[in-house]
Amino acid sequence: MSGRTQLARIFVLPRSAMQSGRGRSQGWTLAFEPGERQRLDPLMGWAGSGDTNSQVTLNFETKEDAIAYAEANGIPYEVEEPKPVRIKAKVYADNFRYGRAENWTH
Repeated sequence: MSGRTQLARIFVLPRSAMQSGRGRSQGWTLAFEPGERQRLDPLMGWAGSGDTNSQVTLNFETKEDAIAYAEANGIPYEVEEPKPVRIKAKVYADNFRYGRAENWTH
């Protein structure tokens, strides 16, 4: 890598489409932004680059741990705060409520 250090992002990984609750959504990740564009390998046709930092992701328990690691190692960073998760409580009795707005689904 050249003398220029790459910017790192500190963020919470989003939930997968298969998750409905808050499980495995805790913890913070430090990942480096791409340092150079990917290019096609002429022999195999695979996309790649000489930037190995883009392959590194570090996981931390708290945001403060991730920030402390970045500052201790002189890594410039930016923190992306997670969007609040809104979970709408559903009540079984609402399926039979008079005057409900949704169509009957079952």
